Amino acid sequence: MHPLLAAELGTVRKKWTGRLPAALLYPNTYPLAVSNLGFQLVYCQLNSLDGVVCERFVYPQAQEPFRSLESDRPLADFPLIFGSISFEQDYPRLVAMLAAGQVAPYAKDRNGPAKPGMPLVILGGVAVFMNPEPLARFADLMVIGEAEAVLPRLLPELLAAAENTDRQELLHRIGATIPGCYVPGSYSFTYNDEGRVLEITAASGLPQRVRRAILHTTDQAAHSELFSPEAELNMHMTELGRGCSRGCRFCAAGFIYRPPRLWDADAVLEGLAQRPAGIDRAGLLGMEMAASDTLDQITAFLSETGCALSFSSLRADRISPQLLDVLSHSKLKSVAIAPDGCSQRLRHVINKGLAEQDLLDAAAALTEAGIFTLKLYVMIGLPTETRDDLDELVSLVRKIRERMLAIGKAKGRVGELLLSINSFVPKPWTPFQYLSFGGLTEEEACHERSEKKALLRLNQSIKYLKKALADVDNLHLRTDRPDTVLMQAVFARADRRIAPLLLDIGTGKYSFKQAMKAHDLSAWQYAVRPRTADELFCWEVVDQGINKAYLHHELDKALRAEATPPCDTLRCRRCGVCQG
Repeated sequence: MHPLLAAELGTVRKKWTGRLPAALLYPNTYPLAVSNLGFQLVYCQLNSLDGVVCERFVYPQAQEPFRSLESDRPLADFPLIFGSISFEQDYPRLVAMLAAGQVAPYAKDRNGPAKPGMPLVILGGVAVFMNPEPLARFADLMVIGEAEAVLPRLLPELLAAAENTDRQELLHRIGATIPGCYVPGSYSFTYNDEGRVLEITAASGLPQRVRRAILHTTDQAAHSELFSPEAELNMHMTELGRGCSRGCRFCAAGFIYRPPRLWDADAVLEGLAQRPAGIDRAGLLGMEMAASDTLDQITAFLSETGCALSFSSLRADRISPQLLDVLSHSKLKSVAIAPDGCSQRLRHVINKGLAEQDLLDAAAALTEAGIFTLKLYVMIGLPTETRDDLDELVSLVRKIRERMLAIGKAKGRVGELLLSINSFVPKPWTPFQYLSFGGLTEEEACHERSEKKALLRLNQSIKYLKKALADVDNLHLRTDRPDTVLMQAVFARADRRIAPLLLDIGTGKYSFKQAMKAHDLSAWQYAVRPRTADELFCWEVVDQGINKAYLHHELDKALRAEATPPCDTLRCRRCGVCQG
């Protein structure tokens, strides 16, 4: 057993005799893995079957051996390998973990029945069902959608498979009969001379497009099952729902989790009630869409049970007196709100629906509640962004700082403001999937190697904002590195042709830039090249239920800075999801 598990609550330990061993990989460190609710849910769901023993693998630190956390076994001992992938940056790590575990990384090199040393590799997670293609060549099977909607049918099929079951026969049966199961080796892609997808062909008997599977019930809220003092988020996490009705045009989660689903208030309270003794902080996931009366019930419950509240960010226009009261008793050191767009005009472009006054009022209310460190998240490189938009951000930061300072002086405490500046990445299944990284116009982006122009523009914007805000006291700026974000932008819209690149980066053979050159791949092709309305995308092998014309229509509205009202799943028929 790994030393980290000595202080972990919720660890599942099983004997191997008579059980099917399944490895569960998280391509990042243990503190992040044990904080990921989706990873926890898959771990518990796999172990809920008596015939399965599931053990976890995380990306090793320094000279740590690459072994399972629960019983210190090598990856090659497991005939089933599951991988949970949330972020594009983790793609090379996932591939590196397969190679380090003495597992042939490419699915084509794993033949015959699933067995130790020749396992069946099954990949899932939000990054996979947004765009499965970057990792497609490494997976025998991919779960498209939410695990709770797929695993109850998939796991019995895997358990029932005899040791001598032909791998391809098993995969074809699963892909043909279980919704949300994608067998990438049974699909082929045709490209033109420019590298654009011309056609996607499925093997006989398999669906032309794989419809994602989602959970439809609302009477059970997912909550934490594992706890560790080493966790990045050492708290009891509970979902308030999935998806978001707001329709922010940059946010993939707001589209691929449609329709937005709010869990019943009783289910959320029951999830919070499962908090173990000794865990005195609760994290709420999905606060941006929860109804005000539900939030009031939750805050009342937390107050009654003496539990502090935490969350990743707070929508500036959803701060109630009850919520402020709980926040003031939760001893939070900081709270984050996300303007996202640098200006009011850009917040219309991205359909954020927040006014400057909302942000100013939120900053004042939070400071009055005793929270003296406020975090602001904004993006640069959004479509149509100009220097005037950056100037408006500078003005907003100064106004917020003045509000905080006036209240802080009255309370004898000078607060701090943390501004996080992040480069925007166009994501599949959003209205911005057609756009160029770096905020370039179609004319600017149509030439190869224009990624240099995109990086230059982003770096200039960062430099400009740093200089313009240099005289603001108690302001701390955090910025990303646009050249690093370019890699994420490439991975986000890449196809299966980048597989050799991921393997070389993951195993340390090349850096991202070196690997792109070695494999004759272009960052421009994936991250910067503008897309047309009728172009076929590799991620359209997945059927999210969204009408593609709707996404392009939303892009047109964005460029005119026109708003779209939030989803109303009782009447809304705009995007096509609720008609499927």
